[in-house]
Amino acid sequence: MESTEDRALVERARAAAHFTWSPYSHFPVGAALLCADGSIVTGANVENRSYGLAICAERSALVAAVSSGRREFTAIAVVCSASKVPVSPCGACRQVLSEFCAPSMPVYLAGAGGEILRTTIGDLLPLDSLHDLKDRK
Repeated sequence: MESTEDRALVERARAAAHFTWSPYSHFPVGAALLCADGSIVTGANVENRSYGLAICAERSALVAAVSSGRREFTAIAVVCSASKVPVSPCGACRQVLSEFCAPSMPVYLAGAGGEILRTTIGDLLPLDSLHDLKDRK
């Protein structure tokens, strides 16, 4: 069961989805990244006619946080309001998140149906070589 703080993080991600630019996929996604200093940085997906130039909500939040000097994170929530079930980050987002987030960091996924799925960065990107090498030293 999620704590009040976890649900609040999910709600911040849900609110961030209102700022998405998704006229092509109609798949609005919001993310809320909890920083180690207690601040929360949000992001929304921003599409382009050329899908390869789009940026996902998770990367949007992470880039905003890193660009403002934050480098340590304790949780992220991702919400897609167009899906009844939780939606998982894409492979690119998983890889970028693994650059800055510990494998044990919680990831909360939610859709419009109210269900919140809890997982971790490590579960989303198993056998991440960078973290595996750090753990072996």
